[in-house]
Amino acid sequence: MTPDTKSVWGLSAAHLVTDLYSPVLPAILPLLIAEQGYSFFLAGLIVTVYNLTSSMMQPIVGWLYDARGLVVHISVTVLISATFISIIGLLNNYYLVLASVAVAALGHAFFHPSALGTVSRLTRDASRGRITSYFVIGGNLGYAVGPICAGVAVGLMGLPGLVILAVPGIVMAAVLRYILPAPGRLKAPAPPSQGEQRPACRAVALLVVASGLRAWAIFGSVAFLPTILTLRGIDLVTANLLVSGMLIAGVVGQLVGGTLSDRYGRKEYTLIGLVSAIPPFVVFLMTDGIVSLVAMIIFGFILWSTFAVTVAMAHEIAPGNVGLVSGLMLGLAVGVGGMGVAATGWIADLTSLSIGLMTIPVAIVLAIPFFLAVPYPWKAFSSGMIRLPSLR
Repeated sequence: MTPDTKSVWGLSAAHLVTDLYSPVLPAILPLLIAEQGYSFFLAGLIVTVYNLTSSMMQPIVGWLYDARGLVVHISVTVLISATFISIIGLLNNYYLVLASVAVAALGHAFFHPSALGTVSRLTRDASRGRITSYFVIGGNLGYAVGPICAGVAVGLMGLPGLVILAVPGIVMAAVLRYILPAPGRLKAPAPPSQGEQRPACRAVALLVVASGLRAWAIFGSVAFLPTILTLRGIDLVTANLLVSGMLIAGVVGQLVGGTLSDRYGRKEYTLIGLVSAIPPFVVFLMTDGIVSLVAMIIFGFILWSTFAVTVAMAHEIAPGNVGLVSGLMLGLAVGVGGMGVAATGWIADLTSLSIGLMTIPVAIVLAIPFFLAVPYPWKAFSSGMIRLPSLR
């Protein structure tokens, strides 16, 4: 393991801790409603404020990182997220809760462009997919274990027990402060020429739209699969464990996808991955028992495996704007895609949950032409490593 790879694994650990706090709010909403008397609307607004603040601020932070050389030590961003999420259980004033959530989201927003910018500088194009996946899987694991940690904390001490969650953030911040040098102000890169700028803007825009549609599929499955599993007679705890298993399969998929994309091409892998993710999800919906559960795990493995690949594509398309594109890919695209979950729920209300979940393969199908249109070079297809069929 090279020193650069060790640094990326360190940032991945920081990513794990930072994203551990992202799913805490949905996990504690039932207690906020029961103990604080919040309506469903007010409770939902707490999550909305967090998601919108983080999603919309990340591109702005990324632009400041690229254009103005603005950097905040990563340890500070981790500490902000940890502190302001963990004190929510101690607050009785709704407006203070909203303010605390917004500040925590700012810490989350400042983390990704800076950390991914560092990863990009440590990475060569030949291994960018694999190394980027090392960083991304930290966030995936954090997102998977966050609800478990929140459940244990509030299960032991109620809402005030949420302060326990500050511990991993404080420890990680101290470690990062020790192992990472204080950042100097970055020198803003020379602006690209007009001829270079237009293709990069078009490519990144197409990537963000396509990634938003994929995020709809990702978060729609995470949101509603536990419910449909319980409707099939599986208890809620087991259902959530099965979905966590799907998320862990996605972590493995990220490593496999990043490595294969380095060898065979990022565009090729992304398109093949999206097409391949549709059949197992349809099998999941149309069957039950062990076949359905295996199909669900395969679906998670394949779909998640394309995520780090497309982040690496964005960095290669706009190497002088890695902060901005990181904010767009991990902030705006994920946030907008998350809004598609409401559409899935709306259709499920009008029809049934099974029909509503058919929006997930539809979202993947809609993403494919956008990824296909991204002006990014083919690798395996153009070199003959993979033969395309004749169109005669």
